[in-house]
Amino acid sequence: MSQEKERFDDALLNLGGKTNEDLRALLNELHEEEQRISYQRRVLHGKIDILRAELVRRLKDEREAGEDVISGNDVNRLIEILASDLRGGSRYDVTASDDTDED
Repeated sequence: MSQEKERFDDALLNLGGKTNEDLRALLNELHEEEQRISYQRRVLHGKIDILRAELVRRLKDEREAGEDVISGNDVNRLIEILASDLRGGSRYDVTASDDTDED
């Protein structure tokens, strides 16, 4: 767990002992963190969109050239997806620490 996350979690445990100014400062810090994460999410979605568009373009070119667009690997992956239990949550643990941006 990052030190920043621990600091925010600890601050939320003792709200009654905080002044209004302390609460405003914490709220501002959390809002700034949310904005940073939101920006990262938008960038990632942009990259995903670019990669998908390139893949679609390539598949379209392959189809127009008469090549098979769907491979045996694609079919096997689809079978895995359909056979899996999709009622669970995300396949990624969103509570796990992300050490990629720590100093």
